[in-house]
Amino acid sequence: MYIEVSELLNNLNYSIKDKKLLETALTHSSFINEHNNKEYTSNERLEYLGDAVLDLVIAEYFFNSNVALKEGELSKLRSEVVNEHSLAIIANDLSLGDFIKFGKGEIKSGGKNRESILADALEALIGAIYLDSDLETTREIILNIFSNIIVNAEEKKSFTNFKSKLQEYTQKDGASEIQYKIYKEEGPDNAKVFYSVVIINKKPIGYGAGKTKKQSEQLAARDALDKLGEANV
Repeated sequence: MYIEVSELLNNLNYSIKDKKLLETALTHSSFINEHNNKEYTSNERLEYLGDAVLDLVIAEYFFNSNVALKEGELSKLRSEVVNEHSLAIIANDLSLGDFIKFGKGEIKSGGKNRESILADALEALIGAIYLDSDLETTREIILNIFSNIIVNAEEKKSFTNFKSKLQEYTQKDGASEIQYKIYKEEGPDNAKVFYSVVIINKKPIGYGAGKTKKQSEQLAARDALDKLGEANV
């Protein structure tokens, strides 16, 4: 079995230590139901754990990289990433269905292509990696395989042009000098976070952080509007 899943592990850039965990992650309950063998365990408990770890990692990512967003906005972003359809897309990219042990009935009914099963198996795999390693290693793997979906979620979120709105707001009582400055960059080149401050009449007002300079400036403008008491920002 482990020779067969070597491609899966290579795609994850991970070497499993406890091979029994991997086997459990890739065992569907239908296989257990058809084989009265105590040697096997279904992936349902690992799925439960992986779901919690995935939620934490994605929530933490958006919390740290979108510092001006409120709780509701952060929840919407997370739900764009952590949902059955998104998980199934990633599972398909990994050809995960080809490695799962199914019962004969589930195979005939096309279980290897069913979104719910693929999503559950991916969560189980995440749970197995977490138990086999640690949170930091699991975080790196999750952010790598979810990177495209994370970017799409952030791009899909229609940020208002807060910079223009701030410009209009500050012009109400006469001209104001507005400057944006990047005061810090963190992270590797493929996952850099930019930190911006917006300065109005030489006074720092709003702060923002994002994956691009443009996004961090927009979020700094949003933070400034919020602090200035502008509603609906």
